[in-house]
Amino acid sequence: MTDATPKTLNGRGAVSNPANRFGDVERPYDPALAPDERPRLDTVVAPMASKSILSFNTSPDLGFDRTINPYKGCEHGCVYCYARPNHAFLGLSPGLDFESRLFFKPGAAALLEKQLRKPAYTPATVVIGGDTDPYQPIERTHQVTRDVLKVLQRFRHPLAIVTKSSLVARDLDLLADMARDGLAKVAVSVTTLDPKLARDMEPRASTPAKRLGAIRTLADAGVPAGVLAAPMIPGLNDHELEAILEAAADAGATEAGYVVLRLPHELKDLFAEWLDAKRPDTAKKVMNRVRGMRGGRAYDSAWGRRGKGARGDADARPARFRSARRRFGLDGPRIELTNSLFRRPSDPAAPSLFDALEEPRPR
Repeated sequence: MTDATPKTLNGRGAVSNPANRFGDVERPYDPALAPDERPRLDTVVAPMASKSILSFNTSPDLGFDRTINPYKGCEHGCVYCYARPNHAFLGLSPGLDFESRLFFKPGAAALLEKQLRKPAYTPATVVIGGDTDPYQPIERTHQVTRDVLKVLQRFRHPLAIVTKSSLVARDLDLLADMARDGLAKVAVSVTTLDPKLARDMEPRASTPAKRLGAIRTLADAGVPAGVLAAPMIPGLNDHELEAILEAAADAGATEAGYVVLRLPHELKDLFAEWLDAKRPDTAKKVMNRVRGMRGGRAYDSAWGRRGKGARGDADARPARFRSARRRFGLDGPRIELTNSLFRRPSDPAAPSLFDALEEPRPR
């Protein structure tokens, strides 16, 4: 590594804290500084006021139309995370700010209950974690995700969780109860089986072994568990696709999916910078192959191609995935959750008829 090579910060994914695409950044960070000259980078967590907690989409690339994201930013620090550019809308950097300047939604459970009680609301599976991870480390303290699950359990509302954290097993009491009625399933993201690569790419996420352990724990408790091999990065981890599916199937997974690397907005430069710092010998090859599967561009935002690619490496990957899915028994019927049990439980804050009858009469 030369003096010109960017230096990484221990426990963080991004190498730097560049200005976002709107030209704003609160605290620049110079990766060339010597370790003893670098400013301390603590995780700062703040509440975020929200008017609603359910987000709706009409994307043809997604198999669901609503999500809940209890947190903004993610301490897992995954360098490839497609949600990083969203921090620009907060006036922050998609770099180190994304993984150290975090926001939680303290009123999420109450907002959700309010939305579910609206007479016009129609239930459908809600995905928790479509943006940032609902079980990132700060969930241990704030428990916003668990509070949201309690509301969904009371309303018997179907839910699907996407996470790369073994902390999901903490909520087995809620998930197992809902799974018995066909109301819950979990997809665990496994990017690599190599603990060193995982630590470099996803510094504060659960290890690959712990993620596989979470799949096993969920499956043993009757919660349908799937594996999401994502993102597949040509020249870096995509050769592990079959091995990831096999390990997940051995742990009890019944479904599988994959997504290729997406590099929207600032993310392409952040990822290239990380490659130069962590994989200098293969950085150029990896970026060439990333561009090769998208017609020479680092990213293609077109529907249908964002998560699959269009050329080069992408041509063989779908066939590899289908073959591995069949081989490891992950090609059964997709588990569909039910909407038929949805109910609006009585509002504990509203007086009942019996309460009214028991009130003392005015004299």
